[in-house]
Parts: sequence; structure tokens; C-alpha cells
Amino acid sequence: MNSGGATSSTTIDIGSTDAGTKDIAPPPPATKDVLPPPAAAPLPPPPPPRRRFLFSRFFRGDAKTPRRRKRGLAIFDIFLRLFAIAALVAAIASMGTDDETLPFITFNFQFHANFADFPALLFFVIADAIALGYLVLSIPLSIACIIRPALACPRLFLLIFDLIAFALTVAGSSAAAAIVYLAHTGSSKANWLAFCIRFQDFCQQSSGAVIASLVGAAILLLIVALSALSLRRR
Repeated sequence: MNSGGATSSTTIDIGSTDAGTKDIAPPPPATKDVLPPPAAAPLPPPPPPRRRFLFSRFFRGDAKTPRRRKRGLAIFDIFLRLFAIAALVAAIASMGTDDETLPFITFNFQFHANFADFPALLFFVIADAIALGYLVLSIPLSIACIIRPALACPRLFLLIFDLIAFALTVAGSSAAAAIVYLAHTGSSKANWLAFCIRFQDFCQQSSGAVIASLVGAAILLLIVALSALSLRRR
């Protein structure tokens, strides 16, 4: 304290309490081993190209127009008609030329077998001939359906008469098959001997004719299904 009444100020410096310590840098953050990203899986090889049917573009669901699909059905239909004609020609030719004569004579009797001797076989030839004639006449209408696939009248006409031809072919084949089966096996209840024991060539030729006719009937059934399918609006 001074005598002049003036006060003196005392300044106190407060130092750091950690004066003996040095500035220490913070430890670096712990680092983990960073794995590389997994390699991308290899792309699978492209699938092999599919083999397409000759007229597959007409039958695909993404066809541009229904007219193109109907034209494809008409093209397939005419091929089936040609196959059916070939099968019926083979059946008629085989049955129509079915004739056999045994090389021996007993008591002035000569054993002879001809398809005309059996009414069922004769009906078989007539029924198949009618179906064959219709199929030949239907070719121009089938070609017209290819040119103008939107027309429904020719296709409806073909559908009706295809059903009639199919019914005739099945009826003739069924009648002939019954006779041929009886000729091969006979009937023990009626005491009928097997006819084919002697006339083997006759029975083999008639059996082939029946098989060819049944093939033609199956093709006609497929033609009927195609005709009905082509009459759909979509």
C-alpha cells in the first residue's frame, strides 16, 4: 500500500496444470483390411437357336394378323389333303387288285378269292373311292382359302364335307377290318375256319389296304380339326 492512497494491482498468471506434459497426437484410427469387391459372375452362354418349323411364323402367338395364321393353316391343310389322297389311293389300289387263285383243283372245283366276293370289302372300295374323289375336288377350294384366308364360306363348306368323307372312310375301314379279322382268326363258336390259312396273299393284301385306309381316316380327322380351328374369329 502506498502512502499516496494509490492501490497497486497484482497480476497472477495461472499456468497450465500439465506444464510437464507435451502435446501428444491422437492415435491413428484402427484400420481394417479392406477386401476387394467380389468378381462379377461370368455371363451364361447364349442359348442355341431353336429350329423352327417351316410354317412356324404363321402359328406363333405374336403373329401380326389373324389372316397370316389362317393362311398358314390353309397351307398345312392342303399338304394334309395330298397325304390323305395318297393313303386312299394306296388303299383302293391294294384292295381293288386283291385276287388269289389256289394252284390246285379238287373235284373239279377251283378255289378262288376276290374282294368283290365280300360285300364288306366291296363297300370299303366304294366308300374310299367317294372320299378320294371329294378330296381331289377339294384342292381348288383349299387353294382359294390360301389366297383369301378371310373367307369363311369355303372353309365351312370344306368342314362339312370333310366330316362326311371321314365318316365314309371310317365306316368302310371298320367293315373291312371286321371281315379281315374274321378271315385271319375264324370263329370257333360258328365253326368257321380261318380263311387265311389257304389264301395268305389275299389276306395280307387286304390287311394292308385296311391299314392304309385307317391312316387316311386319321389324316381326315386332323383336316377337320384344322378347318374348325381356322373358322375361329381370332
